[in-house]
Amino acid sequence: MSDRDELFTIGELARRTGLAVRTIRFWSDAGVVPPTDRSPTGYRLYDTEAVARLDLVRTLRELGLDLPTVHRVLLRQTTVADVAAAHVRALDAEIRTLRVRRAVLRSVAHRGSSTEEMRIMHKMAKLSAAERQQLIDDFVDATFAGIPDDAPGAHIARGMRSMPAELPDDPSPEQVDAWVELAELVGDGSFQERVRAMAVTGAAGAQPGAGPDPARVSAVAAQALSEGVAPDSARGRELLDRIVDPALPAADRVRLADSMATFTDRRVERYWQLLGVLNGWPAREPQVPAWEWFIEALRAGA
Repeated sequence: MSDRDELFTIGELARRTGLAVRTIRFWSDAGVVPPTDRSPTGYRLYDTEAVARLDLVRTLRELGLDLPTVHRVLLRQTTVADVAAAHVRALDAEIRTLRVRRAVLRSVAHRGSSTEEMRIMHKMAKLSAAERQQLIDDFVDATFAGIPDDAPGAHIARGMRSMPAELPDDPSPEQVDAWVELAELVGDGSFQERVRAMAVTGAAGAQPGAGPDPARVSAVAAQALSEGVAPDSARGRELLDRIVDPALPAADRVRLADSMATFTDRRVERYWQLLGVLNGWPAREPQVPAWEWFIEALRAGA
């Protein structure tokens, strides 16, 4: 009998391959390495090809393939290259998930979050890119429903959808925190109503038009804030006169203040800041506090 015709019991096969008898028996039962024959007493017998087959099965299993996939490879229903490519994609997804989990844990450790906060953070952070975008799209769709695309200020809706396609492969704790905060913000009913009011008012053409120069408002009001100047003080009136005409009637000051207030909200500014963190945009100094000072100064001088 040649080596090619030689038959081995499971025990002999185990000694040749270094695999456990129970492993060979399990793979044999699964049909991955079927016996070549049976002895007169019913014991399984395997030929030399089974030795090579077992080596291949062991290699594929060590690479993480499940037995059904291994079986398809051995039956030539798929190639090792195709399987490897699929596993690379799966491993990439798993690595991204693990990195997000690590970022969540880093954030929890830094913030000293409670168990409930950690649960929420993990739930929100592991949403797929499509699910994250859908959350934002639903918010924007509800906020801008019925407002024509060519209405004044309607372009804000497009900007508000600007979620990144994916969280970075290795998101920072700040990005995880930003995503969780953003998800909570768009789910807040009062925030939705506030943005809706801005959208409706803007679509009606009631946005500030020929008002004061925004750059001047920001610069002068920022100076007032840095100096701790109260809006209703004499110094506040002096600084206000550098922004608007001192002869502007009281009624016009109130109308201007009301118009500016409609489009001034710290939470809306926070929305853009959070999008900036997620998209990697350059950080900008908050502008709303300066406009709030300006609005209060206008009303104080009315």
